[in-house]
Amino acid sequence: MAQAKEAEAAPPEAARPGAGGLKLRLASAFVLMPLAIAAVWFGGWALAGLVILAGAGMGWEWARLSGIESGLIRAAVAAVGPAAALLAASSAPLWALAFAAALSLAVAALARAAAAPAPAWTAAGTLWLSVPCLALLWIAAGEAGRPLMLWLFAVVWASDAGAYAFGRALGGPRLAPRLSPNKTWSGALGGLACAGIVGFAAALIAGAAPLATVVLSLVLSAFAQGGDLAESLAKRRFGAKDSGALIPGHGGLLDRLDSLLTATAGLGALLLLGCGPGFAAHP
Repeated sequence: MAQAKEAEAAPPEAARPGAGGLKLRLASAFVLMPLAIAAVWFGGWALAGLVILAGAGMGWEWARLSGIESGLIRAAVAAVGPAAALLAASSAPLWALAFAAALSLAVAALARAAAAPAPAWTAAGTLWLSVPCLALLWIAAGEAGRPLMLWLFAVVWASDAGAYAFGRALGGPRLAPRLSPNKTWSGALGGLACAGIVGFAAALIAGAAPLATVVLSLVLSAFAQGGDLAESLAKRRFGAKDSGALIPGHGGLLDRLDSLLTATAGLGALLLLGCGPGFAAHP
């Protein structure tokens, strides 16, 4: 689930990441991407285990980032995503969503009782992390789960890599300077272009409708880039550079998975609208 993240500005040479940092990012990606692909390929508890670990890790990072000092409350935040995901794996995405929302409200109450600085942010972030976790396992449980997930990963990775490459090469006007001063319009459009190319290739391989697949790939790329901006907003709100330091050259899990989170939630929403809650029901 790791990928080259967008650093799409073309700042002065002194401000650009050094070659050592880029090598660390690539090394981490080469380790984590095969792990994600293997989990999707084998499915079952391999995928569920990865989602549980990632969801718990991101929840812990979010609780720390939003100012939660209590280890017990951090653990509660970390447990919401995995719990909702496991419920969604039983083909009950709407119940799982309601469950995650209820747990997020409970987390807000705990945070408020502990005099945390931003209980509403803690709750909102908890729900933001939970929805993709439950969507991922729900999507994977469907008959077309494996190809859908591989397509999703490929589109998000291509979008992130394209945004990084085009942004660094072309620079130009900033996309959202108040949220993230390093993101540019050239990077955003480059990410969309690469996602569209991957979508077209996926359509040819799977025998799907090329136009529809490309359009959906562009939509997922937009979701992915929105997730990146959302995490930038949260980090700016709490004055943090990274969500953690778990992944060398990247930062925390949230720093690496923010775009995948919103793209997964977006794909889940599209499937709910198009196929209904029974999409993942086994015959």
